[in-house]
Amino acid sequence: MIGSPPAAGDRTGGTPSGPHRHVATAELMGTVASAHVLTASRSPAPDVAARIAAAQAAALDELHELDALFSPFRTDSQISLLRDGSLRPEDADPRILQVSEACVRLAAASGGRFDANRDGWFDPTGYVKGWAVEQASARHLAPLLAEDDVVAAGLTAGGDMQLLTAPGADWTWNVGIADPLRPGAVLARVPLREGAVATSGPSERGAHIIDPRPSRAPGTARAIAGAPTATVIAEHLSDADAWATVAVVAGFDDLTWLRDAPDCSGMLVAADGRIRRWAHGVEVAIAEDDPALLIPGP
Repeated sequence: MIGSPPAAGDRTGGTPSGPHRHVATAELMGTVASAHVLTASRSPAPDVAARIAAAQAAALDELHELDALFSPFRTDSQISLLRDGSLRPEDADPRILQVSEACVRLAAASGGRFDANRDGWFDPTGYVKGWAVEQASARHLAPLLAEDDVVAAGLTAGGDMQLLTAPGADWTWNVGIADPLRPGAVLARVPLREGAVATSGPSERGAHIIDPRPSRAPGTARAIAGAPTATVIAEHLSDADAWATVAVVAGFDDLTWLRDAPDCSGMLVAADGRIRRWAHGVEVAIAEDDPALLIPGP
């Protein structure tokens, strides 16, 4: 998470001579969201400062709006109204169809490891948070990169983040991947100029991810016991968030889903501390003494 403890994020905070960080936060989606804008000067011109504040507020407002639209925990959300028959599908917000179609494609690509249909009703919570952050970031924070004083911007919710850097800016986000077995410890660091990072697993919320594959009888879905923690780095947060969930459902010993995932990198941490890593869809394993190992020459 950018600028605060749990799962993953920028842990540097900058230096006194580095970019100055402007942060706006809000409680939503059952977590805390934050909009970050980095400027070269500590005190931007008043008009630039006003545009930064307005963009941050608009990004957080959009997340509030999407939460109100998609939350299955709110009786007045359109998802809930569709479920109880109070709203006809043709009268629903078109963004619900957009998310529904994306979830159908993801279910097919993941071999059923992801499915937004839970016990006969549509629940896109495993997809929509990442998608919402990505949408709000692109709509409200990305245009700020055209300002001469703006170096970078990022939007995060519950540790999942979409990060942006202005073209030509001398800035790289330093993303810390938290150790799920040692609270407060950082397991790895990833330098990232542009892209998205999402973490899924039991370390923050306990066992809450359901295996949706049809081997389970309807109505018998249970949270996966002993699930690993997955962190996925991709271009888009909708992909990173969803495929992190896929990785958790697949389990520590199964990386076959990588061949159907978008270009991504990441790591899995098993409940017993074992680690698997991959980069751009290829597993990166620790080398063993193997006489058949092909080592490139100079």
